[in-house]
Amino acid sequence: MKQLTLILVLCSATTLAQNTIPMKSNGSIGLNSPFSYKMLEPNQDLRKVNIFLEERKAGNLREQQLILGASLIALADYQQSNTDSKFGYLMRHPTANNQIGKEVSEAVIHSFQLSFAGAVNNWLAAYAEMLYNPEQSFGAGTITALGRNQIQLRKGFIVFGDLNKLPLYGAIGKMDAPFGLTGSVSPFTNSTMWHAFGGLGYGAQVAFKKWGLHATLMAVQGGAQFRAMHTPVGDSTNVPSQLNNFAGDLNYTLKIGEDVKFMLGGSYLLGSAYCQSFPVVHFEPCAENNPASTVYGKLTFNDRLILMGGFAVTEKVWPGTHNPTPPLDVFPASKVSSLSAGAKFDINPEGKVRYALSGEFSNFKAGPSGAPWERQNQIIAGFSGMFQNSSKLFIEFFRTDGYAPLNFISGSAPFAPFPPGTTHSVRDAFSHGLVLGGQITF
Repeated sequence: MKQLTLILVLCSATTLAQNTIPMKSNGSIGLNSPFSYKMLEPNQDLRKVNIFLEERKAGNLREQQLILGASLIALADYQQSNTDSKFGYLMRHPTANNQIGKEVSEAVIHSFQLSFAGAVNNWLAAYAEMLYNPEQSFGAGTITALGRNQIQLRKGFIVFGDLNKLPLYGAIGKMDAPFGLTGSVSPFTNSTMWHAFGGLGYGAQVAFKKWGLHATLMAVQGGAQFRAMHTPVGDSTNVPSQLNNFAGDLNYTLKIGEDVKFMLGGSYLLGSAYCQSFPVVHFEPCAENNPASTVYGKLTFNDRLILMGGFAVTEKVWPGTHNPTPPLDVFPASKVSSLSAGAKFDINPEGKVRYALSGEFSNFKAGPSGAPWERQNQIIAGFSGMFQNSSKLFIEFFRTDGYAPLNFISGSAPFAPFPPGTTHSVRDAFSHGLVLGGQITF
């Protein structure tokens, strides 16, 4: 791992020192910071396969060209809760290992990414992205533990197609699922919609894009995928060993005059993450899949004001949200849903430093009214400054209401980790605070 990290760092340093290295008469290795920012930006526009194709269509990735990118997010934050060790803000992995007491402050590296984008010819290209993210890693221990300080291939896919010649394209690899509007208007924080339904997994996409219509179908490996997708495979296993899950999305963009665009869409996911029986252990096998669907919309005025929102819900109840042990047995199993609504306004779109204001509400609902795991709400207010179309500084204020982690959300079986008839979810827990940071991209 150390050797791999050293090789990647040396490649990045070489590229930063020399912007373009000739390879052949029609090839090069170089930087394109705006392109890399669009691909590495982690929370606003998450349809990366689509972005990749649009950037190729615009000529920002030429044949036999390799673009290297790097992005670092560093931040300082402060948050306070009314309940001991119950911090609902999801941009930090919510465990007692790294959130103790009622008050937390820190200055950390949130994440570091390296990307490689290359085109073989006009219809064949590839993209890969390495990620280091100790703050949101699911490894054991604190943010200084070795298990949470690993480098992973976050996304990687081969893309087939040329939108300049044909409105059909395909992709195969590890990529985001085409489900809903899981992006955010906030400069840093992912919406709760993304945390609840933003899928990431191994699979293959085919899509059609023309006349304002965009239709996408993705076949996904079953089992417990990297994020928000799960269908049963084999005999009581969570191993992704069958191509038996899929997501489909259809949206249409209507242009109203020269300055206004309205996109309306809907998606379907055969197997969401909300399928385990009691007690819930995330990524454990499911008895049967639980489909989900969503509707969403996005209204854009003069590429300056954006209004967007969506609603997603599972088709069936999540079996594990019913705890059979008194006194919690009075709460029946519930469907899982998420609602998001946000607005973003670019104050000076032509400025050397572009400033933007944003506000967003999103939630996660997993229980009936009054249940300790009923809901977790999030409100974000953000302000950012963008430099060179590739780097930004930001400040965000946040408020969360409710504490409902997925693992053992409704309690646990006898002896571990909570006494029978209890749960670590707290409906009335809240936390608030601020985040100050920057994302620098080359």
